Amino acid sequence: MTFLNDEEEGTMKAVWYDRTGAAREVLQYGELPTPSAGVGQVLIRIRASGVNPSDAGMRRGGTGSMAYPRIVPNSDGAGVVEAVGPGVSERWVGKRVWFYNGQRNGRAFGSAAEYIELDVDLVRELPDHVSFAEGATLGIPCMTAHVALFKAGPVQGRTVLVTGGAGAVGHYAVQLAKWAGATVIATVSSQDKAERALAGGADHVIDYRREDVAARVRELTGGEGVHHIVDVDFGGNLAASLASLRMNGSLAFYATRGEAAPQVPAGALMRLNLSVHGVYLPVSPHEQRRRAQDDITRWIGTGSRILSVAGTFPLEDAAGAHEMVEAGGKVGTVVVEVG
Repeated sequence: MTFLNDEEEGTMKAVWYDRTGAAREVLQYGELPTPSAGVGQVLIRIRASGVNPSDAGMRRGGTGSMAYPRIVPNSDGAGVVEAVGPGVSERWVGKRVWFYNGQRNGRAFGSAAEYIELDVDLVRELPDHVSFAEGATLGIPCMTAHVALFKAGPVQGRTVLVTGGAGAVGHYAVQLAKWAGATVIATVSSQDKAERALAGGADHVIDYRREDVAARVRELTGGEGVHHIVDVDFGGNLAASLASLRMNGSLAFYATRGEAAPQVPAGALMRLNLSVHGVYLPVSPHEQRRRAQDDITRWIGTGSRILSVAGTFPLEDAAGAHEMVEAGGKVGTVVVEVG
């Protein structure tokens, strides 16, 4: 991160932490030097910052010791490009944009601030009809959904099972799968979540707390099973997933909360010729992430999309946003509004 000198822009409002722990104990609000755009970068005036579970977990210390002496949290966001660095077209200036990977391995300063400088490759235009708060929900959740959905190839004309189809990632997977031409089955845990998944385009919903998921999938697919699964809990759902997949099917998981180290029946995977993919967005191949950015930008620009903001907080109460994420039960992404 480079900074403007005192004769240029001076300081900006920001939130940071220099030790891990509870949100209200470690998050600090004040002023930091305003960054400037370096080679291949844009300077974004941030209007909204998305808070993901990974952001809260890193701040809490769940990922180990701090990688940097000071961290400005949050990866995702949306805002307006105010300046460009060498090698970047001036056409970006004034553009409304959404972005991801603000704070990650290799970057200490994220989107909980008035400004951020980012490689232009991490930025895409935000249509005028999409609010900044909605744009801040796209990064990690929507891009993870996209990578997991298309990990094994196109889904047009195929049947896709999305577990947790009302969650932040799952709901985007439902919508993207339907947009891409798939038949979509979603698992949910309540009637409210069933209605949310159906509103997102799911053709069928299964209440996993009351129904046998694999049996219902077989019933809905004429006994054949689904082509692909986007899975929120590999370990917890493993038995049902294997019983729901057809021969030569595939599964992409982005979490495994139910069982961190599940026993995988290798023989069953082999006999069905299944492919299993773990998805971690920051290290996904660059071409997959670029395709996700481009597809998502087209998708949000071609119709009415459900981009769910679970709650909003001012920058000075970023701790409240982190607490809402940690409390669970939210619908969508918690957003910190900046300025």
